[in-house]
Amino acid sequence: MANTSAESISVADEAHTPIESPTSPTVSSPPFQEQPPKLKGRQRFLAGLHRISSSPSIARLNNSRSRTYNGTGKGSISCISLNSANSVGGPSFGSSLTREFSTGYATPNSGANTPGIQIPMFDERARLRYVSGQDGKLSIGIPSDLRATPRTGMTPGIAEVDEDYFSRPVTKSRQARKDFNFWRDLPSELKMEVLSYLEPKEVVRCSSVSKVWHEMCFDGQLWSILDTSGFYQDVPGDTLVKIICSAGPFCRDLNLRGCVQLREKWIGKSGVTEACKNLENFSLEGCRIDRASIHNFLYSNNRLVHLNLSGLAGASDAGMRIIGLNCPKLEVLNVSWCNNVTTKGLKKVIQGAPSLKDLRAGEIRGWDDVDFMQDLFERNTLERLVLMNCDTLTDESLAVLIEGKDSEIDYISGRPIVPPRKFKHLDLTRCRGITDQSVKTFVNNIPDIEGLQLSKCRGIIDATLTELLPTTPMLTHLDLEELEELTNAVLQTLANSPCAKRLRHLSISYCENMGDVGMLSVLKTCTNLRSLEMDNTRVGDLVLVEAASMVRQRTARTTIQGAVQPGKPMFKPAIGLRLVAYDCQNVTWTGIREVLSRNADVHITTHTTQLPPLEKAPDSSADSSVENLASAPRIHIIRSSTFPTEVIQLKCFYTFQPTVEEHTKRVMRGDFTAARRLERKWAEFMIASEEATALGPRVRPRQRRMRDAQREHAEEEDIGAPGLGVGGGRRRRARSGGCAVM
Repeated sequence: MANTSAESISVADEAHTPIESPTSPTVSSPPFQEQPPKLKGRQRFLAGLHRISSSPSIARLNNSRSRTYNGTGKGSISCISLNSANSVGGPSFGSSLTREFSTGYATPNSGANTPGIQIPMFDERARLRYVSGQDGKLSIGIPSDLRATPRTGMTPGIAEVDEDYFSRPVTKSRQARKDFNFWRDLPSELKMEVLSYLEPKEVVRCSSVSKVWHEMCFDGQLWSILDTSGFYQDVPGDTLVKIICSAGPFCRDLNLRGCVQLREKWIGKSGVTEACKNLENFSLEGCRIDRASIHNFLYSNNRLVHLNLSGLAGASDAGMRIIGLNCPKLEVLNVSWCNNVTTKGLKKVIQGAPSLKDLRAGEIRGWDDVDFMQDLFERNTLERLVLMNCDTLTDESLAVLIEGKDSEIDYISGRPIVPPRKFKHLDLTRCRGITDQSVKTFVNNIPDIEGLQLSKCRGIIDATLTELLPTTPMLTHLDLEELEELTNAVLQTLANSPCAKRLRHLSISYCENMGDVGMLSVLKTCTNLRSLEMDNTRVGDLVLVEAASMVRQRTARTTIQGAVQPGKPMFKPAIGLRLVAYDCQNVTWTGIREVLSRNADVHITTHTTQLPPLEKAPDSSADSSVENLASAPRIHIIRSSTFPTEVIQLKCFYTFQPTVEEHTKRVMRGDFTAARRLERKWAEFMIASEEATALGPRVRPRQRRMRDAQREHAEEEDIGAPGLGVGGGRRRRARSGGCAVM
């Protein structure tokens, strides 16, 4: 045994002795010129044991195997002999493989003729792995990035594979990512496009990030449309001036409505009035601005199309002259409540702006000027004219505006022959100087009118409107508030006129002579109504019921598959009609309850569909009950819920209004179950309140019915007029005698 161990140690020692790998027959490799020192004694014995661990004879032991051995018991050789194919006991590789190995590592017969080199004997069952010497790659197809690095002291070109190829994970080397700044490398045009999606307030906040961001955020390209109505209260005056000045020539739409913090910044070093020179839409409504600054703006911007100077004390006739001379493209002008503007200044605007279409001049003096009205008549470009609260407007001037002066008269109809007006919106609210006589001139002269407001114009009667309404087929908005002399005849004419299907807004508030007769006909034909104001009229519950029915029928209900789950909104309706019916004596809680009930009306339907029977199992040994169950028809139940698509927003008596608003809130958020519960509880409360009011606090409903029955019985027997018989001439009701209550 000792001899065997010694022989094994010597063979292993010789097998692991470094082998020279000469590149020529006489020259050796430099790393193998120096031999390691020989070990003696115990160190040599331990080194021999370490070498024996790679011997196939150790495979039969129970010790832990090396990584170069697999579970089959076959050894794995990480290094092969560089001997030739004629070596004794060596494996035969074939001519091509022998030539491949012998090309770069040894000369012919160098291994066989070299003295001192002994080839170890390996087990025939050992699994051999052949290593190619070309480019240091393995001949079995292992990629170059996975080849093992040769250890120091081994023959160059021979790689040591410690693990199987399929057992080690494939890792790819990743290159280090370079420093990439997305925002820095982005083009400036795209940066402006990204910032344009922010709100103005957010852009101002972003300007404090850095100097570069500050320049970008105050770039004029971002402020081509500047509307300060949403954030002017949160931005100081200096910042707002900086934004306006930076916008400069880029700004086209500028809305400074309500910017009172710019009162002392219009004229001075800021140069606000000189910065913007390409404005097209400009609004200064509510600003505290002086007259000189307004004139500077008007001189600097000759491309104005829309100008709003409403409520400015600095706007005057001098400014209107500048507009007439410098703003030929003006189409919309709003000078309402400008106390220093009169029709003399507006005359210059009419002459200098031939394309003016919208003129809003409420509370402006001088509308009794017939010459100015004649200019408007000859120009005939106005589509909207707002003259609310113009007390100077008279019947004569209004007739000149519609028919002109000294126009040719048609002898058959007795009316002037003039081209029809292009008015689409005409507002004559609170023009107390006009009467029914001037309104008659509208007949057949305003065929394109869409909005007509005649509220609080005293003296207009039914005959004028019944003649006018059939000639306005495009009418959508009609305001007849506080016309006390109008009756249901006007509403019936409106229901039969060509504009009935187009009508969307109707106001008859404080028309105390209008009631259910006229409104029912309107609701049946004017099915596109979106707003109906009828407070302080004689309408009753029937009108509310008809309005709820009209809204329900004009739009199809929404159907959703599945049952309604409490607390989970399945559908949220929209407001289809805004109805105002407060201070109407004939409207009670019953009609209001009908509207609430229709708003929360949800129908749940169940549909059954028959499914094909189940297929019979292939084995015939099944029970007969199971077979009958499989052959029985199957029924599938489908539940669907229908919801109102549009609901009514109601404004009613002030004691009922909190309940109505809460009910509408629940309906709008889709909680129909809670809305129906509220409506039911409110109805129970109203019934109990009426009974308590009619009987008093201590009288029961049964006693009330008994007293009513006794009263009717007394009237039939004792009360009657002389000469008319018992009961005042009424037929006596037969008595059964068995019921003392009824």
